[in-house]
Amino acid sequence: MSLTRPLPGEYAEGYATYIAEAGEGDVLALLQAQQEEVVALFGGLSDAQGGFRYAPGKWSLKDLLLHLSDTERIFAYRCLRIGRGDTTPLAGFDEDPYATAAQADSRTMADLLEDWRAVRTASLTLFRSLPDAAWGNQGTTNNRPITARCIPYMVLGHAAHHLTVIRERYLPVLK
Repeated sequence: MSLTRPLPGEYAEGYATYIAEAGEGDVLALLQAQQEEVVALFGGLSDAQGGFRYAPGKWSLKDLLLHLSDTERIFAYRCLRIGRGDTTPLAGFDEDPYATAAQADSRTMADLLEDWRAVRTASLTLFRSLPDAAWGNQGTTNNRPITARCIPYMVLGHAAHHLTVIRERYLPVLK
């Protein structure tokens, strides 16, 4: 498979940060490595630590982990639709109501981590299965044009963004 980095005209400017944060290299190998990184990071946290919020009104670590799962599910669904040639415009989503409705703090870290592993494994399976021609398919998400090729980079960059926040704002307080 020849999955190459998307060009700026393939996605809305709002996605540029995630694509930039994806780094360089084989995006599927990077996604696999990131899976191991997330498992190592969250797997060492207790349920009490998972409930930690670095400030009032901020998400807990459990909220963040479930947010990674929810967002990746949505991104993968978009990739499936666009990759299969479906040009039906796809809606955006508001992450805050999702986080509230999910009630992540009522779940265990082990359960949330297993959920995230399953999501990432499914995403990788989907990404590896798309034919080369599918990556150039264009669709619309949240009223913005995007190609299927952008989505694995967005998945990687979105998670990388939140991992940076966790390392900077959560872990120093927990140690």
